[in-house]
Amino acid sequence: MTNPILATDSYKQSHFLQYPPEARTISAYVEARPGPFSDEALFLGLQTYLIDYLGRPVTAADIDEAEAICAAHGVPFNRAGWAAVVADHGGFLPLEIKALPEGTIVPTGVPMVQVENTDDRMPWLTTFVETALLRAVWYPTTVATLSWKCKAIIRAGLEQTSDDPAGQLPFKLHDFGARGVSSGESAGLGGMAHLVNFAGTDTLEGLMAARRYYGADMPGFSIPAAEHSTMTSWGRERESAAYANMLDRFDGEGAIVAVVSDSYDLDKAVAEIWGGALREKVLARKGTLVVRPDSGDPVETPVRTLKTLWDRFGGTVNGKGYRLLDPHVRVIQGDGMNIDSIARLVERVTAEGFAIDNIAFGMGGGLLQLVNRDTLRFAMKANALRDDQGVWRDVSKTPLTDPGKGSKAGRQAVVREGGRLVARRLDATAAGEDLLVPVWRNGELLVRHDFETVRARSEGRA
Repeated sequence: MTNPILATDSYKQSHFLQYPPEARTISAYVEARPGPFSDEALFLGLQTYLIDYLGRPVTAADIDEAEAICAAHGVPFNRAGWAAVVADHGGFLPLEIKALPEGTIVPTGVPMVQVENTDDRMPWLTTFVETALLRAVWYPTTVATLSWKCKAIIRAGLEQTSDDPAGQLPFKLHDFGARGVSSGESAGLGGMAHLVNFAGTDTLEGLMAARRYYGADMPGFSIPAAEHSTMTSWGRERESAAYANMLDRFDGEGAIVAVVSDSYDLDKAVAEIWGGALREKVLARKGTLVVRPDSGDPVETPVRTLKTLWDRFGGTVNGKGYRLLDPHVRVIQGDGMNIDSIARLVERVTAEGFAIDNIAFGMGGGLLQLVNRDTLRFAMKANALRDDQGVWRDVSKTPLTDPGKGSKAGRQAVVREGGRLVARRLDATAAGEDLLVPVWRNGELLVRHDFETVRARSEGRA
C-alpha cells in the first residue's frame, strides 16, 4: 500500500474528466467544522504526510500498477496526467500547500490547510490528494485535541488541590493505547499526538513518530510495571511474594514501580498486603509504589484505594488544605478512563479532600481509537477555481438539507482578530497578514516544525 496514485478513493480516478474545460487551478481547504465535541482543535500531523507521502515521488512502475488496477476495478485512469507528473516534475506532485503552524489551537470553522495545484494542466490534482491528506490530519489532530481537553480537566484539579500543579501535570495522563488501535501507523500518529500534551506513554511507536517526523529527542517516559500474567503466574497463595519481588527488583533512589493489584481481591491486597505484610518494605524503599486497580467502578474503586492507603500509610496536608499520601505510595487508574470519567474522578478525589497529586490517569483505546473523522467534523472542500483567463471564481456548496455542511467560497486566509484566529477571504486580506504560510511546494518541504516548538505553541508559549 505504498503507491501514491492508489492512496485515494476510487471515484477520484475519474475526476480529471469532470472539471470544467477552462479550469487551470483548483484551491481547496481543510478545516474542522463546528460541532459538539470541541470549539477548538490542536492542529497536528501535516508534516508526517509531507515527509512520508508527498516526499515519495511517483514512478513509472506506480503508473503501470495503478493503470492495471483501475482497469480491472472499473474506473478510468489518467495515464497522460500521471506520465506528465513523472516526466516534467520528477514524480513529485506539483502542489503548493499552505498551513497554520502545527501545535496551533485553532477554532473550529477556521482553515488549517489550503492546497493548490501549481501545474495548469492538473487542476484535478488538488482534490485527488484529499483522502490521504485528510486522513493524515484529522486523526492526530483529533487525538491531540482529546488529550488537550483531558489536560485542561486535570490541570484545573491540580490548580485547586496541588502545591505544584505545573510540576505534576506532565505525567498525569499516560497513554496505554498501542494495543487498542487499528494499525502500527495509528499507534505512531496517535501516540505522538498525545505526547504534545503529556510526557507519559507506553506507546513506543508514538516516541518513534515524534523523533522521525518532528526531531524530538525523548518526548515520553515510562516506568517498570506489572501486568496480570506476571502477578498471577506466582499463584494466589504467593500474591504477597509476587508484590515483594516487584519492590525488590525495581528499587533505587527515585524508582517508581506500578503494580496491578486486583488479580484476586483488590481491597484485601491494598489493606492486608501493601498496607499490612509489606507495609514496612514499602516505607523502606527509596522510591514510590503506584497501586493500580484494574476493575470495578472507574471512579469509586480508585477513591476507595486512596482512602485505604491513607489509613495504612498516612501522609500530610498540603498548603491548599488537601491530603497528600506518604510519598512512598500513589495510585494510577487506567481502566474505564475517558474524558467524562476523568472529570468525575477528579471531582470525586477532590471532594474526598485528596490532592490530585495522589493519582495518575491512563487511557488506552479511549484515547487513540474511540475517535473518527466526524468527532471534529473534518472536511476538505474546494473553494476556488482559476480559469484560462487567469480569473479566480468562487466555488462552494450550500446544501438546503444540511446548512451546517456548507463550505467556504473563495481562497481563504486566516488572521488574528482580537486575539482569536478567524477565517477571511484572501482577496480581502492585506499582504503579510495571512497566517496560512507555504509549507510545501513541488516536492520541497519549506517549513519543518520541531516537537518542542509544537508543544510550546499548544500551550501558548510560542
